[in-house]
Amino acid sequence: MINGEVSVDAEKFLNDCQQAFTAGALQRLVLSKYKGAEVDLNRITIRPVQIRDQQLLSFLYEYRTNHVTKNLAIEAAIVQLRQWLGSEFHNAHMISDEWETQLSFSKKGKVLINKNRNKNSAPTGDSRAVPPELAHNRNKLRYVEQDRPYLRELGITDASRQIIPAMSRKWKQINKFIEVLSTAIQQTGLDKREELHIADFGSGKAYLTFAVHDYLTANVGVKTQVTGVELRQGLVDLCNQTAQKLSLTGIKFEQGDVQHFSAQNINIMIALHACDTATDYALNMGIRTGAEIIMCSPCCHKQIRPQLKSPALLAPVLQHGIHLGQEAEMLTDGLRALLLEANGYDTKVFEFISLEHTSKNKMILAQKRKTVRDNAEVLQQIAAIKTFYGIEEHCLETLLQN
Repeated sequence: MINGEVSVDAEKFLNDCQQAFTAGALQRLVLSKYKGAEVDLNRITIRPVQIRDQQLLSFLYEYRTNHVTKNLAIEAAIVQLRQWLGSEFHNAHMISDEWETQLSFSKKGKVLINKNRNKNSAPTGDSRAVPPELAHNRNKLRYVEQDRPYLRELGITDASRQIIPAMSRKWKQINKFIEVLSTAIQQTGLDKREELHIADFGSGKAYLTFAVHDYLTANVGVKTQVTGVELRQGLVDLCNQTAQKLSLTGIKFEQGDVQHFSAQNINIMIALHACDTATDYALNMGIRTGAEIIMCSPCCHKQIRPQLKSPALLAPVLQHGIHLGQEAEMLTDGLRALLLEANGYDTKVFEFISLEHTSKNKMILAQKRKTVRDNAEVLQQIAAIKTFYGIEEHCLETLLQN
């Protein structure tokens, strides 16, 4: 805004932004060269987000020491942008599926606009181009954006918000995890809740813990309390310091392990790469606290293997150690899935991410049923499998019986 009036070019720029948003083609809008009164404010990054049933614009205020997120409807956002452009922010860069547009204001008040086709967009007339109605849906599927501040603090992205090559595998794991979680949240209706409690056992360096917190607060728009539980005190301290540095609320880290940690009223229970029976303790806690979503990625399968008595017919195949190990893993996790089914959950066991990214790639996803079901048949299946393989004890079964 110059001398109280918005230039024709600035108004055209705002109109392009609004049209791109309405068509579901807006990727992001970055406001920079800030000349306002807030000394520590560097820039604002704006992107579309889906919060419950409403499409909004998320404003990420990037201060020197912390970041603040505010969500606005498109009408309110345009009003705010009209006030800012040319007065407080002297540069705006808008990227849509088809265009890149740069709006700038010189010191003398001259307005410059430069519009070029987005090099990453499909060519005009290309049958692969995404129609506007599908582009809208596609934006909803962007679960993690590279410009999120926690990614930079955790060393996933560099100062230019580019993925650090050595962290590309971790980046893909984060994206896939949030994709799986997002689907489960919608299916269970947790996105309609006023508040959610999440426990992440064995949180480690907390890549996924921070990702879950960020996704639920910025994208789903629900009040969130995330607790990362980690045995190593050094990592607990480091993660709490990171949360404080980013001025995040609703996320904390505590020292402990899944066998001794006391938890209540958990909506989402996460335990990735918990070794051997630690996975069983995590599943038991998730079931007993009534978690609507349980997500586990098992690691090590030591308890069942020594108990296995190979059926005579399978003995020639299972004489090889690698096959016996694979069978023990399959049975351990298969029985875990059945025990979850018997305790009121719909359960899936699937490849979480390809083996090229991590060798521990199996995910057990359990979602609490809304209706009660007779589980007698499942219990009979569990008993028959144990008898067939000579399994005397499965840790999760024992825990659930106590």
